[in-house]
Amino acid sequence: MDDGFLMEVCVDSVESAVNAERGGAGRIELCAGLVEGGTTPSMGLLQVVKQCVRVPVFVMIRPRGGDFLYSDREVEVMKADIRLAKLHGADGLVFGALTEDGRIDTELCTALLAVCRPLPVTFHRAFDMVHDPLVALETLISLGFERVLTSGCDSSALEGLSLIKRLAEQAKGRIVVMPGGGITERNLQRILEGSTASEFHCSARSARDSGMKFRNPNVAMGASFSAPEYSIKVTDVAKVRTLNAIAKNIL
Repeated sequence: MDDGFLMEVCVDSVESAVNAERGGAGRIELCAGLVEGGTTPSMGLLQVVKQCVRVPVFVMIRPRGGDFLYSDREVEVMKADIRLAKLHGADGLVFGALTEDGRIDTELCTALLAVCRPLPVTFHRAFDMVHDPLVALETLISLGFERVLTSGCDSSALEGLSLIKRLAEQAKGRIVVMPGGGITERNLQRILEGSTASEFHCSARSARDSGMKFRNPNVAMGASFSAPEYSIKVTDVAKVRTLNAIAKNIL
C-alpha cells in the first residue's frame, strides 16, 4: 500500500513484470494467455519473475480459457498448480469457480482455498459472470477470500462503475473490491472517484514490434483471432507511472 491505494498489474512475461515494478505497481498478477483473460502461467515463468522483482506476485490458477465450470480432472490440475505455485514462491493466488446456474461454487472454492492457505486469495473476474453479484459477494466473504476483482459485471470497470460502488459499500471493508477491466489513464480518475476503491487492476500494455527480420506472412501460430506473431504486447513503464500518478493525486 502506498498513499492509500495499491495498483495491481497483470503480466504474462518477465519483461512486463519488471516494467510493472519499475512503473510503481504494488502487486503483480502473473498469468499466461492474456488474450483469453488469463490462464495459469508456467512455473518457469514464476521462478524467473520472482528472481527479478520484489513486489508481491499473485499467480492465476485457471487451467483453460472459456467458462468457470470445471471438471473433476481440471480441479486436480488446479490443485496441483496451486501446490507448485506455492513451492516456487507465489505470494498469493487468484482463481474463481462457478456452478452451472451462475453461482459461486462454494464446495470447490472451499477445497481450493484449503490448498492455497496460508496465502491470500483473490476471486477473479469469474465474479462478473454470476447470476446475482450482491449474493455472490456475501458468499465470497463467508468463504474467506481477501479480495474480488470485478468490472461490475459489465464490459469494463467504467461501464460497471455503479455496481462496483454498490459492492464496495456492501462489503464495508470485509473484502477488498478491486475494479479491473479496461482501466486506462483516460478513465482511471472517474473509476477511482466513483468506486472509492483502495486498489485497482490494469494491464497498462503497449504493442512493440518484433525483432524478427525474416518474416513469413503466410503462416499464423494460432487461431485467426490471435495476436499477430510480429507484434508483442508488454507492460509499458510510462503507462504504469501515469496511472500511479493519477491514483496518487486522487487518493
